[in-house]
Amino acid sequence: MALIILAHPAYETSVANKTVIEELLKSNLDLEIRNIHEMYPDYKIDVKAEQETLLRHQTIIFQYPFYWYNMPAILKHWFDLVFEYQFAYGSDGDKLKGKNFVPSFTVGSSESSYNVLGFQHFRIYEFCKNLEQTALFSQMNYIDPIYFHGTSLAAGYSAEEIRKYAKRHAEKLLYRLLELENRNKNPL
Repeated sequence: MALIILAHPAYETSVANKTVIEELLKSNLDLEIRNIHEMYPDYKIDVKAEQETLLRHQTIIFQYPFYWYNMPAILKHWFDLVFEYQFAYGSDGDKLKGKNFVPSFTVGSSESSYNVLGFQHFRIYEFCKNLEQTALFSQMNYIDPIYFHGTSLAAGYSAEEIRKYAKRHAEKLLYRLLELENRNKNPL
């Protein structure tokens, strides 16, 4: 069973992230989804409950919209509290060792904007180094992010286009999850 930490501050009005989650729920995979913005609107994270949930799963997917070149504030806050000393790191902090860390996010603007000559000036992977380091520091298996561009209605994309891209994204994510599940069943 995989765990999805959903961190979207306006999930009910989302087109992209909501479509991704809806598509994942149609699959036959056993998924647990924790909408942390809905669970903790006051940002008072139940650290022990979140840690216990993490311990039950081999694969953890972090699903969110890409905000200001990073994750939404609630997810950063969640990491700050849940990945604590002697749980995620430290001399006895190996509780997440060997678990899969899968970033899955949506990006509002176009792919062409995320390069040296584009108006964002950097590729998406360059903004993900903090995620990779978090996974490595907590001895998790960092899985390259799954993401797609063109999710902003404000940037001129239609809801129909966004849903089509989101369905493709969900297919890629499901494929990756099946791959990880098979790898866990049949390690080399």
